[in-house]
Amino acid sequence: MQKTRKIYLALIMLFLYAPIFVLVAQSFNASRYRGHWTGFTWEWYTALFENEDILAALGNTLTIGVTAAVCATLLALLTAVAMRRMGTRTRTLFNGVANIPLLNADIVTGISLMLLFLGLGLRLGYDTILLAHIVICLPYAMLCILPQVLELDDVCYEAALDLGASPFCAFRKVVLPELVPGIVAAFLLSFVMSADDFIVTYFTKGAGIDTLTTEIYAELKLGIHPEMYALSTLFFAAVVVFTVLLVLNFRVLRRYRGRMARQGGQA
Repeated sequence: MQKTRKIYLALIMLFLYAPIFVLVAQSFNASRYRGHWTGFTWEWYTALFENEDILAALGNTLTIGVTAAVCATLLALLTAVAMRRMGTRTRTLFNGVANIPLLNADIVTGISLMLLFLGLGLRLGYDTILLAHIVICLPYAMLCILPQVLELDDVCYEAALDLGASPFCAFRKVVLPELVPGIVAAFLLSFVMSADDFIVTYFTKGAGIDTLTTEIYAELKLGIHPEMYALSTLFFAAVVVFTVLLVLNFRVLRRYRGRMARQGGQA
């Protein structure tokens, strides 16, 4: 039975990742034609970094992703701290409202934001993409930070106030260090969601500006070029790196909580 489970799990993993492995192998294929291996090459990666449109889209993706992740994380932190002071029913209501965008279809969110920006007289472009990404990243940042904020113990914070620290100083030196793992997780997850988004970006971008997802879509409409294999491989590698960082961050968080629990028990 145990052997059967392992075989079944191996088949599932093969089914999930076999297409990606084929894509990675094709990005190193010297032939421009799929299914015909003629040798190993770095040519498509070199051509990729010589493509000005791709480099411009990469720059937009990085700057929008980092800015949106920072803004979403800060807003999520402030919102979580405010929700901690609410009553149970009010907090549950606000938490439910904050989770609605997670269940809402991306195409509905994209069209709604596009209509909102146009109704406000904003010109679709870099700024509207950034605002839209902050909106879609905020619920994910809340999922990372809010549970940790609700588990905070007020004893240390109140002790700092009794010792003469200002509320801001007590929050910065006592509360904030305990929230670092959740904040880091919120930032990383928000950045990944921003970099991976296509539908909302497609509806809120203007002419002449693209992120990697929309640039890949535009390139594929003209035909599949080997440079797209290289770009997709790099994109997948970046997602893997961020996933590993998230897992390590959650492990650090678990160890930190375990250490604090043991210290509390000893006290």
